Amino acid sequence: MTDSRSHIVRSTLRLVIAVTALLFLQQSATAQLVPNLGGQRSGISSFQFLKIGADARGAAMGEAVVAVTNDVGALFWNPAGLTNAASDQVLFSHTEWVVDLKHEFLGMSYSLGGNDFLGLSFISLHTDPMQVTTEYRPTGTGNYFSYSDIAVGATYARKMTDQFSFGITARYVRETIAELHADAVMIDIGTYYFMGLGSSRFSVVVTNFGDNVSPAGSVANGAGVTVTSFQDFSPPTMFKLGYAFEPIQDELNRLTASIQLNHPNDNAENIRVGAEYEYDHMFFLRAGVKRTIGESILGRSTSSAEDLSFGGGVRIPLGITIANVDYAFTNFNELGSVHRISVMVSY
Repeated sequence: MTDSRSHIVRSTLRLVIAVTALLFLQQSATAQLVPNLGGQRSGISSFQFLKIGADARGAAMGEAVVAVTNDVGALFWNPAGLTNAASDQVLFSHTEWVVDLKHEFLGMSYSLGGNDFLGLSFISLHTDPMQVTTEYRPTGTGNYFSYSDIAVGATYARKMTDQFSFGITARYVRETIAELHADAVMIDIGTYYFMGLGSSRFSVVVTNFGDNVSPAGSVANGAGVTVTSFQDFSPPTMFKLGYAFEPIQDELNRLTASIQLNHPNDNAENIRVGAEYEYDHMFFLRAGVKRTIGESILGRSTSSAEDLSFGGGVRIPLGITIANVDYAFTNFNELGSVHRISVMVSY
């Protein structure tokens, strides 16, 4: 690496560290990050749908992918990973979430040529209309309401050197339930660093950083009084550290192993471990697990709803394009299971 490139990397790393430190200092000042109380932090943040994994590949690997993502899925997992995409891509993913919720992700990536990349993404979580029930009319009042979340994001990523990439996403978010809604703007910041030791790489990501938000609108409480003022909540900010490498890699076989530490502002710290096996650049098998800090990797998680995940995929040449079709299964213990399917087209 030349002296000028080394200077660029050092300067960018200092900038990322400084920005990350400022983010967390500001969070402390606004109580977005609270003392390490583990599960006692549950339920203190809004916009929970932003924590739902976007695509089947990442979900099948236990979401341990901030140092793995190298396609348009990076728009959700780590914006810096967009610089590793082999071509321009479009991704659509559908998730059958718990309690009959539907989750969709749409992402598009585009190379500007050279070292600059752009991306657009859309996230939706929604339900069918639900009937309003009350204490005195438990079978329904005849009125209906709906619940929906959307997020629209724009991403810019740059490959600073052959080893180091940086990315940022700005995202508009809206959450709606009945007559209430909340709007916010959040950012993700990510880095991707090839360490120069085989295929080892390291990533640092901060997701969903923004100001506290309170709902707008009005609703009648049980006493018939109209309420127009509501408590504000922080966004689900999370700090992630990831490491990945290939212990096996030859012409036909490739095994990727990944480990990731997550520090959320609204729950206990957790570790995610994932693996992906690729055969002949065409067939894929994946598995992953999530564990709260202190839990054994083996066995069933006793402190988290999310547990084991697995899945697979196939890459299909289609003339001038290539399609990837992926599936993921995630076990949520008492909440049941979640199924995801994703289709990505490279062009």
